Amino acid sequence: MSHEGHGHEHDHEHGPDEHMSEEEMRARLEEELRRITVPDVLLQTIVSLVNLGGQRLGLTPDTEDMRDLEQARLAIEGVRALLPIMEDIDAEQMRPVREALSQLQMAYAQIARAAGATSGGGGAEGPVGGGSPGGGRPHPGPGGAPGGGAPARGPAPGPATPPDRGGLWVPPGTK
Repeated sequence: MSHEGHGHEHDHEHGPDEHMSEEEMRARLEEELRRITVPDVLLQTIVSLVNLGGQRLGLTPDTEDMRDLEQARLAIEGVRALLPIMEDIDAEQMRPVREALSQLQMAYAQIARAAGATSGGGGAEGPVGGGSPGGGRPHPGPGGAPGGGAPARGPAPGPATPPDRGGLWVPPGTK
């Protein structure tokens, strides 16, 4: 008897995508794209940017080594750009996101100011994260104003801070 087919009866245990043909994967992706909406993608992008911003600010002990103020600034500016679009769709749902953004902005301002003070530089008014060699225009802090807006006192509490080491922030009421 042939042994063809033996040992393959457990192929489905590995994962649903592991043995799919390219056509099957394309069909699954197309189906997923039919179900997902642009607001879903925008919300997921905003949540990802909030989490990346907090991570790049090094707000928890396990992310301190990931601190990158330029990346944090870009994440904050990305949220600021997308938030008004989503607020037009559902302002109430975006309230926790706006609060998380405010916490990120305050933490950014505090950290950038401290980094500027320790380096003897211009604080948050100069290029964030040291800028690029060869110069670059100074970036205003997140919020548009030099220095990042309102001064922050103490560590950044609230929704932008992950709930536990390695935890991710998710807006309340989302799945």
